[in-house]
Amino acid sequence: MQVLLPDEPEIQGLLALMLLHDERRPARRDLSGELLTLEMQDRRLWERTQINRGQTLLVSVLARGSVRPYQVQAAISAVHGDAPDCARTNWGEICLHYAKLYDLQPSPIVALNAAVARSFAEGPTAGLTALDALAGAETLTDYQPFHMARADMLRRAGDRAGAHADYQTAYGLSENISERRFIASRISETAPNTNTA
Repeated sequence: MQVLLPDEPEIQGLLALMLLHDERRPARRDLSGELLTLEMQDRRLWERTQINRGQTLLVSVLARGSVRPYQVQAAISAVHGDAPDCARTNWGEICLHYAKLYDLQPSPIVALNAAVARSFAEGPTAGLTALDALAGAETLTDYQPFHMARADMLRRAGDRAGAHADYQTAYGLSENISERRFIASRISETAPNTNTA
């Protein structure tokens, strides 16, 4: 597509996004093939050459001034690519990008991702407040990532019982075996303590 439409900024934005997503592939699973979340990934395994290529392409596209959704998504991935680990990610900048993306492409899914970013920028309680505002969206009722995000925020906020319930909902909505194994481990971690004194 880039060959057919070499001057189309959104095509180049999509290419930048693909490069910046694909560069994480070597770190997405552990040696036994189990799923690793973004927080758990060893970023030394990320492909720096692809990150640099994607970021360079993105800078040249954004300089044209015609910002579209793929370019903003690529900008979000570029911020991740700059961070040495999850804790030192510029989550504030990511929140700003999601606000721009929502302006361009308002949807519950974009709002969900923005809430996740907010949970890292401002804390899980802020993220939960943003999620609660979306709870009535029909699109998200049976959307597994919504329940996973909520469970993770509840876990980080110290609400094990709430997290446990949402992980169970997410488990029931997942059809991916690797995802189900990961969620099962979270269910086990947040299970009520049945030991009695």
